[in-house]
Amino acid sequence: MARSATFVYFVLNGTLLGMWVVQIPAVEEQVGISHATLGGFLVLLGVGAFAGMQLGGRLSDRLGTRTVVPLAGVLCSATLVLPGLAREPWALGAALLVFGFGNGTLDVSMNAHAVQVEKAYQRPVMSAFHATFSVGGVLAALAGAAAIDLGWGTATTLTTTACIGVIVALASTRGLLPAPAAPEADTDGEPEAQKRAVPTRIWLLAVLALLIMLCEGAANDWSVLHLKTVLDAPESTAAFAYGTFAATMTIGRLLADRVSARFGPIAVLRYGSALAAVGITLVALSPWIWAALAGWALFGLGLSGSIPQLFSAAGHADPAAAGTNVSRVAGLGYVGMLAGPAVIGWMTHLMPLNHTFLLPALFCATAAAAAGILRSPSDRPHKVELAS
Repeated sequence: MARSATFVYFVLNGTLLGMWVVQIPAVEEQVGISHATLGGFLVLLGVGAFAGMQLGGRLSDRLGTRTVVPLAGVLCSATLVLPGLAREPWALGAALLVFGFGNGTLDVSMNAHAVQVEKAYQRPVMSAFHATFSVGGVLAALAGAAAIDLGWGTATTLTTTACIGVIVALASTRGLLPAPAAPEADTDGEPEAQKRAVPTRIWLLAVLALLIMLCEGAANDWSVLHLKTVLDAPESTAAFAYGTFAATMTIGRLLADRVSARFGPIAVLRYGSALAAVGITLVALSPWIWAALAGWALFGLGLSGSIPQLFSAAGHADPAAAGTNVSRVAGLGYVGMLAGPAVIGWMTHLMPLNHTFLLPALFCATAAAAAGILRSPSDRPHKVELAS
């Protein structure tokens, strides 16, 4: 039941965020702002999400995810209404800041609960949860298209979605796991040394999350434009660039748990990142559309299992601080997701768009080389002192 409830919250989060994305053109026209102004407001969405992740992580550790996840689900659902009601630029900026906060709180708390579920199952299940987040985005696209066909306005669509979201968030509470028992304190001094060592490892995991999610953000915003402007592909064909990337990422996340269970999370991160590096290098250097599409497909497949492994490692590093540690990794990763499109855009002033993709290739290679960070301290061999 706990696994099913967690799936529900991941789908809910993906649906709420996806429904906002579907309504972006209508909201932009409704408020009367330019693309550039909208881009600035989307930064506010990211700032709110980052703040929500930090608070949500700490509250999850203090109050338990069974309390925080449904409340965050209600908050994220309710605040989805606000962008649809905005009529002035300042109102939209404030609405996105608040909605981003709700989204970030739900994101980190449901991931912290997913760590609990994974620990209870004693086998990898994190990647499947992230796959269902993508399913939520698909549902949002279908529901949003249906609402447009029915002639629903933006406010009506977002309010209806918000009401359904609140009901789903509250109805799924019973399936969530209670907070784990607090660990007993040790007196031999070893746990204190481990606690001092954990933050360094967590921040290394966070840096890898930043690099990998920067790559993902670059694919989200530049894949279609690459095929259209660099390879002169028709618009209908160019759309398949993101489509193949998203499809293989979803498929990869559905399969990554089994791969992780058999070969270990280090193998998922190392060989997945290496595959992603090969894929995006193919994109950067190939003059053929079919080869570029194959490259985007390999890129999505390679990246698919990496972030779930990092989140899982952060959550398992210290059960008493799982939410806080996940928030650190997720928060810095989210910064990468937002920075990726901007970094690539800035680099296009210096070189052709396709050549900028060699930077994500470098980041993927770095993640592959650093995959050993997923090995927990307890897995490492201890030195044995021989008596003289």
